[in-house]
Amino acid sequence: MRIRTTTSLATFLVAGLVPLALPATAASAAPAKHGDDFNGDGYRDYAYSSFSARGGGGVTVVFGTATGPGSRQQRITQTSSGVPGTDEADDMFGEVRAAADFDGDGYGDLAVAATGEDGSHGADQGAVTLLWGSASGLSKGTTLPNKNPGRNNYMGKDLATGDFNGDGKQDLAVINESMTYVYRGPLKRTGTTGTVTKLDKTTSFYASALISGKVNGDKKTDLAIIGDVVGSEKIASDAWFIKGGATSLTPGKSLRLESQPGNGGSSERGGDGVIADFDKDGYGDIAIGTSLYSKHKGRVSVWYGASGGPSRSARLTQSTSGVAGTPENHDEFGSSVSAGDVNGDGYADLAVGVRGEEIDGQEYAGGVHVFKGRTSGLSGAGSQWFARNTPGVPGPLTADDQFGGLVRLRDTNGDGKADLHVSAVDALRLPGSAGGITTAGATGYDAAPIDGFLQ
Repeated sequence: MRIRTTTSLATFLVAGLVPLALPATAASAAPAKHGDDFNGDGYRDYAYSSFSARGGGGVTVVFGTATGPGSRQQRITQTSSGVPGTDEADDMFGEVRAAADFDGDGYGDLAVAATGEDGSHGADQGAVTLLWGSASGLSKGTTLPNKNPGRNNYMGKDLATGDFNGDGKQDLAVINESMTYVYRGPLKRTGTTGTVTKLDKTTSFYASALISGKVNGDKKTDLAIIGDVVGSEKIASDAWFIKGGATSLTPGKSLRLESQPGNGGSSERGGDGVIADFDKDGYGDIAIGTSLYSKHKGRVSVWYGASGGPSRSARLTQSTSGVAGTPENHDEFGSSVSAGDVNGDGYADLAVGVRGEEIDGQEYAGGVHVFKGRTSGLSGAGSQWFARNTPGVPGPLTADDQFGGLVRLRDTNGDGKADLHVSAVDALRLPGSAGGITTAGATGYDAAPIDGFLQ
């Protein structure tokens, strides 16, 4: 589980939070059920980036309860006891986070990137710190060995966790200088790891995002690496599939996400995504939102899993039959995606943010589509659309609300149906139900910023 933030999302200013002691809770000897259960009480916790006016960043944890985020919080920075490094401006400590029980002690741990960390090899070398779970929450930290130190390498630009070799131990994938390094577990508090594999497709492929999950139906986690492809006559973005394996990771096929003539333009073009089983065939499907596609109209690419890895692909846009709206420049369809079962039918569903949607003359008002999983996969049939002017959605329709800049599907009330959490100027929660996402019971949501809901 991991989360990746971008500059388009709101920055949360947090001051005066201090770690709170929690009651001792005995974790089982078995690995934690949830990688983001940092205090071992059986409930998922919420770790989000939080920046003060002058510091180098930090992470705030809101501890979970049976009904979602609770009232207890903990803040960790590089000034916290036992955390390596120095709190310096622009370190960006906590901007990227991923959770797993790396040492198998029954407590979830948190990998935290500081992409702006300076080092002996120059500015913005980057660094990744492992914060260790305990009965009282996250405590102390260990620096992950940097296998490619260098100026402007931004180690930790993205992170992803999983058991890539099927040995029962959690591993960590890290982007470092636009290449991907997979650290085999167990990752230990001494700083030692298992073997490290470098994944570098070609000299013209620049990794920008990581997605992990089980695509081919075996017990090993697979990896999809999104990256820019730069040529002399065009610039593009691809998703590159890496098959998990007991002895080695196997590079596989690629899916083109978008392309344009020329060799200039934006970096990190390919967007980000999730892996979930949308057609309930036992294979994970890869869904990637690419919001800059076609002058930022945006689209979502769905690469369906099979026994040999990803196979057929499909595209979703606002011109797909049954989908509300019309594709327009700067809509940014696919600005965020999240998967979850909103109606309890066993199929994963997909929420897609459209943060740039103009509504009633209000630019960047934004909205969210929800696509229903079914045997044939995702389509526009029965899809839902929510915006501030949807009856029952709280809050006024305003310009620059960017409703849907970040979306998360998460069952926070324990009813077996994922709820839709939407970022905006004022975030909100729309409950899941047997009929899908509903506005009945929709409320503003400030229990925890939703960038703490790890995918």
